[in-house]
Amino acid sequence: MYWMVALLAVDGRQYVYRVYAPADALRGDIFWAAFHCHDEGPYPRASDWFDSAVFWRLGRADRV
Repeated sequence: MYWMVALLAVDGRQYVYRVYAPADALRGDIFWAAFHCHDEGPYPRASDWFDSAVFWRLGRADRV
């Protein structure tokens, strides 16, 4: 199970990160995991504004 998180950056682009977490994980925890992944990369600074992040869940648990 994983989440996709889109973060806005100061260069006007949107960067998307995959975060492995259970379906009931707190969105705040998922956001910070993605934010720290971005922070370690070579890309321009991402916005730390939680409300600008877009979350969606993918993985086998979504299938019935």
